[in-house]
Amino acid sequence: MTAEDIRGGREIEGRIVKAANDKTRVVAIEQRTAHRLYGRGIKRVSKLVAHDEKNQSGVGDTVRVRECRPLSRSKRWRLVEILIKHRED
Repeated sequence: MTAEDIRGGREIEGRIVKAANDKTRVVAIEQRTAHRLYGRGIKRVSKLVAHDEKNQSGVGDTVRVRECRPLSRSKRWRLVEILIKHRED
């Protein structure tokens, strides 16, 4: 357990959309909001780069990530757990 685990930070759930690099995952976070004027639901997707130390996740998995110190130029999140493992047939 590291100091970051004790201190914590924001935790977000998302889906892995890219797992091409070693120990790096791109996670898509889907946000649903209502349009200000028309009230219709809008889906907004933002992507973030997360660190997966054990390379245990793959594309399509639903994961929980936690904010952490900067690990590289783009990585500011760390994979906490895999919530739903995507089946590959």
